[in-house]
Amino acid sequence: MNSFDYHPRTRIVFGPGRLALLGHLASEMGARRALVVSDPGIIAAGHTARGIEALEKAGIETHLFSDVGENPTTDHVEAGLAIAHRYDPELLVGLGGGSSMDCAKGINFVYSGGGRMQDYWGVGKATREMLPMIAVPTTAGTGSETQSFALISDAKTKIKMACGDKKATCRVALLDPELTLTQPKRVTALTGIDAVAHALETYVTKRRNPVSTAFSREAWRLLSENFSRVLDDPSDLAARGGMQLGACFAGLAIENSMLGATHALANPLTAHYGIAHGQAIALMLPHVVRFNAAEVGGWYRELMEATSRNGKPQPPVTPEYLVESVSHWATKAGLAGRLADCGVEQDKLADLAAAAAREWTGGFNPRAMTGAEFLELYRAAY
Repeated sequence: MNSFDYHPRTRIVFGPGRLALLGHLASEMGARRALVVSDPGIIAAGHTARGIEALEKAGIETHLFSDVGENPTTDHVEAGLAIAHRYDPELLVGLGGGSSMDCAKGINFVYSGGGRMQDYWGVGKATREMLPMIAVPTTAGTGSETQSFALISDAKTKIKMACGDKKATCRVALLDPELTLTQPKRVTALTGIDAVAHALETYVTKRRNPVSTAFSREAWRLLSENFSRVLDDPSDLAARGGMQLGACFAGLAIENSMLGATHALANPLTAHYGIAHGQAIALMLPHVVRFNAAEVGGWYRELMEATSRNGKPQPPVTPEYLVESVSHWATKAGLAGRLADCGVEQDKLADLAAAAAREWTGGFNPRAMTGAEFLELYRAAY
């Protein structure tokens, strides 16, 4: 049994219409000026304006940084940092998907501690207290709202840096499922697959513990029961809420047990081919589950039995059922099923495997990974 140190740092506020509470929650922190970090898509949907309105109604001077890309880079952080220096905020609000929330954390690292984003690559590199943050996720995917890590890519090397420090944990995660209703079907699928991977990977990592498995288990239950529902009916608010809570709980699981080989394999695909993170996850997750099942198949079966309705297993209770479920969701959403379909060249698989072997999440995978194993999995997905 692994030891753990579980210290809840994030208040979770959940429910339809809760975005209206943003100003009240910010006021409770004593903030007078806030910097909202969002992206053009969320702004176009009207969510950012509603969040800013709630802040301003509470008497909080609010400024917006909206130059956030799908995968935030050091350039995005630098641009946001310039806005922060101009207005001297006392609170940061990440309103959007994982990119907006991670970029807000990145800005906070450098604004509060100085230096460059690269200085915070790793764990525990923040030497000063950071500004309080509120996360308002508009997707059901990354779980960044309950994590102390920001994933920021180096704009020059394209390497995705995991920058983690408990000081970077958001004070409040404001979950309003109404904000996820505007997601296009593809975004719903990409973020949903990512959340599913978080639940499945955290349940079997080397650092799994009683706390992480409790969050992983509930995350899987919520996600597996609601993913098909939101793909079939994007207006199903109850299913949207289930997906958003599932993603949030999976984020808490990551915070307590980390991820595995799926994310190590996905990141090079995004860095070198621009494949969307959720698409890369969908390509690799079935093969990783099948690969890991040789060692932790019992844990996968345990997960399915624990989350089946009425406590009764729904046959077939095998790891292959998980593989089929992930593949079914990806197909249902129209996502590609093979690396070859995404423009990946077969003669580049060895280079990708070498890059995956350098990704730190692979070290937490329950089955030992080397370049050879990563290459085996890429070949299986090709």
